[in-house]
Amino acid sequence: MALVLVTGGAGFIGSHTVDRLLQKGYEVRILDNLQKPVHMKGKPSYIPPEAEFIEGDVRDRQTIENAVRGVDYIFHLAAYQDYLPDFSTFFHVNSVGTALIYEIIVSKNLPVKKLIIASSQFVAGEGIYKDKKGNFHYPKRRTNEQLEKGQWDFTDDDGDKMEYVWPDESYANPPNQYAMSKYSQELMALNFGERYKIPSVAMRYSIVQGPRQSFYNMYSGACRIFSLSYYFGKAPVVYEDGMMMRDFVNIHDVVDANILVLEDERADYRVFNVGGGKSYTVKEFAEIVSREFGREDLKPIINGQYRFGDTRHACSDISALKSLGWFPKRSAEDSVREYADYLRSQTDIEDILEYAEKTMKNLNVVRTVIKT
Repeated sequence: MALVLVTGGAGFIGSHTVDRLLQKGYEVRILDNLQKPVHMKGKPSYIPPEAEFIEGDVRDRQTIENAVRGVDYIFHLAAYQDYLPDFSTFFHVNSVGTALIYEIIVSKNLPVKKLIIASSQFVAGEGIYKDKKGNFHYPKRRTNEQLEKGQWDFTDDDGDKMEYVWPDESYANPPNQYAMSKYSQELMALNFGERYKIPSVAMRYSIVQGPRQSFYNMYSGACRIFSLSYYFGKAPVVYEDGMMMRDFVNIHDVVDANILVLEDERADYRVFNVGGGKSYTVKEFAEIVSREFGREDLKPIINGQYRFGDTRHACSDISALKSLGWFPKRSAEDSVREYADYLRSQTDIEDILEYAEKTMKNLNVVRTVIKT
């Protein structure tokens, strides 16, 4: 029976992947450091007892050597993710941790059959735009001066709004510390993998939604923020004008993709977008959440706040993964329903929204349009 190591196996994507691996008859070893605030209350109760559990850090050589011993496959899902400006931590955890795994596999000549690495949709940054003449543009970022004026969209030389084009895996333009560290992991997977004949796959996950997303991690996104808001009877704040397009993908579809690339050698030495195949504006997504909680009366607050560093639109072309036979089966409504059920099942949830927003503002991440 094959043994699979899942780093970050106590986390959102990791724990669901662990469950599916066990269901399919694999033996599973989990490595997780249970870092706060993601795991505010320690080891989650949903960790299955039949999975071996190692508490440790992916940056520690002895920990990694112990974790990879006897392993056939590795899902490297452990990562540092947040909007906080502690730049070095992103590279120390994400980049160095990944390099260390490859280093140990190579130095000890370990017979690892495949290594699957979690990347991110945001490696593509602001993505690709097309103007009315059919010319393509590859913007780096929106300036704070532009955002302060409430000018949310990218425009051409004539001031006309350009069309957003969903990027495929060939495009990369990482705009921030998290995305840059994730891109470095992709490069390692492709180059170290091919050079040392370690079949490797990088998965660019879109915005993954579903149960077990941490209530305490500010990075966990729109589903958490909107659900907690409506749960506590508050209207959520929607940044910019609410018309940012996002590509939400259900956690079970993500696990389907993970298992596919694990078991299909056609995926080796490739990068795959893993998205939902449908775009929603953030405002539309807030409305989906409001319906689930029966709070359509609480309209989202759009007051000129914006999160500096956010992309205007983020959607992924999933044609490559679909060519292997995978396709998303669940809707955003399915994801919200499951997350809401998970939230309602908790017995000791505290209202952390105010704390999270205050923290973001104090770090000057959340900002407000300057009225002129």
